[in-house]
Amino acid sequence: MAAFVKVATTSELAPGQAKRVEAQGKRIALFNVGGSYHAVDDTCTHRGGPLSEGQVDGNVVTCPWHGAKFNITTGEVLGPPARAGVASFRTRVSGPDVEVEL
Repeated sequence: MAAFVKVATTSELAPGQAKRVEAQGKRIALFNVGGSYHAVDDTCTHRGGPLSEGQVDGNVVTCPWHGAKFNITTGEVLGPPARAGVASFRTRVSGPDVEVEL
């Protein structure tokens, strides 16, 4: 059964920033978009680039390796060379903690 797991605190991630976190053996890219937190798989589906190191523009992250674009809120692929999206995870804020459902 899925459960929420603490991966960061709100003070660790300013708006417009991303951070790689690990929980239950998964590498996750955590984003703060205007005070809302979103999480997707950190591994680009094209060649495995780290999405947490990509450029963030609103709800879009660009893979730093080859430029594939993904929707931060859904994991949907928005631009090549990736052809498939990445997994997205529900997030919530509990006090100062940012939690991801795994």
